[in-house]
Amino acid sequence: MIPGMEPLPLPLEGITVVAVEQAVAAPFATRQLADLGARVIKVERIDGGDFARGYDTAAGGLASHFVWCNRGKESIALDLKNPRGLEVVRRLVADADVFVQNLAHGAAARLGLDAATLCAAHPRLVAVDISGYGPNGPYADKRAYDMLVQCEAGLVSVTGTPEQPVKAGIPAADIAAAMYAFSGVLAALVRRGVSGRGGPVEVSMLDALAEWMGHPLHHAMHGGTPPARTGLAHAVIAPYDAYPTADGGRVLLSVQNDREWRRLAEQVIQRAELGTDPDFATNAARVVNRERTDALVGEALGGLGADEAVARLEGAGVACARLRDVQELAQHPQLAARERWREVGSPVGPLRALLPPITLPGGGEARMGDVPALGEHTVALLRAVGMADVEIAALRRDGVAA
Repeated sequence: MIPGMEPLPLPLEGITVVAVEQAVAAPFATRQLADLGARVIKVERIDGGDFARGYDTAAGGLASHFVWCNRGKESIALDLKNPRGLEVVRRLVADADVFVQNLAHGAAARLGLDAATLCAAHPRLVAVDISGYGPNGPYADKRAYDMLVQCEAGLVSVTGTPEQPVKAGIPAADIAAAMYAFSGVLAALVRRGVSGRGGPVEVSMLDALAEWMGHPLHHAMHGGTPPARTGLAHAVIAPYDAYPTADGGRVLLSVQNDREWRRLAEQVIQRAELGTDPDFATNAARVVNRERTDALVGEALGGLGADEAVARLEGAGVACARLRDVQELAQHPQLAARERWREVGSPVGPLRALLPPITLPGGGEARMGDVPALGEHTVALLRAVGMADVEIAALRRDGVAA
């Protein structure tokens, strides 16, 4: 909060989002909207809901993917193959500002829930179609799981060691699509504020991840050769790698210019003459002599504990980092010092969660609502669209709502 300034509302307060979503790409996009104040109504299958609910039980019995992507939402469970269930969604959409879906290719169109159809009926609506490969072309009908798109986008080809390509350890294709869907919604809402019209937004996982492949893609297209896989090293910079320390840790450092190399040579390796040695004095020479360069750095750091190595590197003005695992991330001193952790409610009790990266100092804190149980808000939402209790009871009795 800025001292002396009246708090501003969250930027998406008053915006209603309806999402027919599953897995990661759409749910992670709509969670960003919920964090910024939007009301997000999540439409789930009656037979188990979003299938990400069943990925694991690591979060106190809940699935870690689901907890990560679905806080702050209202869950309504409906059978969209039943006309009565589909009619409920249509009534929800009629009062919404944003609709998001990532159903299998063609499924939304068959239900009349594709962006083009909905925007034609509701000109102020912003409607988002998230797909694996886009609505046309030879790949339109292909299944598009995150790992598969990572492969098609070439990410796997530049990740790993010279001997072994590997996928990213996070769902990079899903996250890329989610964040472009999120920013696309914000852009469309700004346009609506000017023109009065919403309109369709289209995002594909392949398009999103191909954009993120910009550096290796341009390197290959314009330089003729793709960057080599180098593990934690860098294809064109040396030294740039993780080095073992005496206490079993690993410290990564990156020398960006020759001035830094001279400081590293003098203050860390403690051989000042290496700073001007023709075999090491320039980055080009160090890349050619990468094995010798790495051996010099490795020997120096291998005699130090990780804390001492980091202190010495920082004292020399050399960029460095501890190689942490995810448990260490959960205890990261920087996140703790900046008070980035909160608790959110869930069907199994409070769960620890990170504040979203967007911080609005002049406004309220992000709205980090509860993780919903399947169908937790079904009755309330059916009443909100004008259904009487007897109608609601009939829908639930007939398996149309749960």
